[in-house]
Amino acid sequence: MIRDCAADVVALQEVFDADTLDHFHDRFLLPAGTPPYPCRVCLPGNDGRGQDVALLSRIEPLEVISHADLRPEDLDLAPPEGIGPEIPIFRRDCLRVEFAHLTLFICHFKAPHPDADAAWPIRRLEAQAVRRVIEQRFKDPATARWLVVGDLNEPARRVDDPATAPVMPPFSVNLMDRVPEGQRWTYHDAWDDLYGRPDKMLASPALARAFPDAVPEVIREGLSLEARRHAGRHLPDVGHHRPHASDHAAIVVTFTGL
Repeated sequence: MIRDCAADVVALQEVFDADTLDHFHDRFLLPAGTPPYPCRVCLPGNDGRGQDVALLSRIEPLEVISHADLRPEDLDLAPPEGIGPEIPIFRRDCLRVEFAHLTLFICHFKAPHPDADAAWPIRRLEAQAVRRVIEQRFKDPATARWLVVGDLNEPARRVDDPATAPVMPPFSVNLMDRVPEGQRWTYHDAWDDLYGRPDKMLASPALARAFPDAVPEVIREGLSLEARRHAGRHLPDVGHHRPHASDHAAIVVTFTGL
């Protein structure tokens, strides 16, 4: 999947550690004919189970900053009820990656299970924190060029007040809204047979305005055969449930001339 996406920069979730990322790159990507990714980053997050965010890049970043240590008081935010002020905000991390003409924020928010009601305030705090981090980074976020990418873990069953609202429009432009309505799903929950849209590409208004034709492509060839809504091609080794590349589709967007 990564080889065929042919992306210069790849944001990943649920990577065990930097050694695992290097092993995956050398043992699987290169033998598959993937051009090398010289820059590989996986910094320790807060999950504790090897679910860190990570970066593969053929473009050398100017800077990579982890926010895994941020506490609510660092951003003048109130922790949710029942969550101590000493607990880090991000359940994994918000990784800021600086390139010459674009800043990436790679995220993976708290999952809505096993208790969706208990997870909502944690995910809301994460969304508030990402917004504060962006506002601290840029004097005028609307005129800067930045992109929030990753699994923000909004449940497949929609709610009136999504936890991710602080970073959603109008603060950002959801590039997935440029995809035709019936093709925006990126995730299949095999157990409940639900199709969701947890994976986001949230562009700054300036970035979205500069690239009006940048429409994300959702690549579902690596999903299991259980995701019956995908009637197109599957990779040859994909099975009914396993093996599969992921239960999330890959999303690719191109900013020509950036």
